[in-house]
Amino acid sequence: MSNATRLCALADLVDGAAARFDLHGRRLAVVRLGDSVYVIGDECSHADVSLSGGEVEARDCTIECPKHGSEFDLRTGEPKSLPAVRPVPRYETTVVDGDVMVELT
Repeated sequence: MSNATRLCALADLVDGAAARFDLHGRRLAVVRLGDSVYVIGDECSHADVSLSGGEVEARDCTIECPKHGSEFDLRTGEPKSLPAVRPVPRYETTVVDGDVMVELT
């Protein structure tokens, strides 16, 4: 991850919950599931609603839009249910020495 940017410390994230970060002009929904961290765009592709306010389903690795209930796969950004039909951006992440690094390109 040559163009990776530090997002936060892994310890700053609550396991099984989403948090919103604004980084370099992008709204990001960040979800920690155990030692894995997923970063997707924080705007539902169906409506301008923050996904970081939605419920995380760890078993399915999804997050639900709090407005209309569309679920998005945290691994791919793809919608898993209607009314959303378009994916949201997904960003590569890694944890290095306890810091969450994200690739925004």
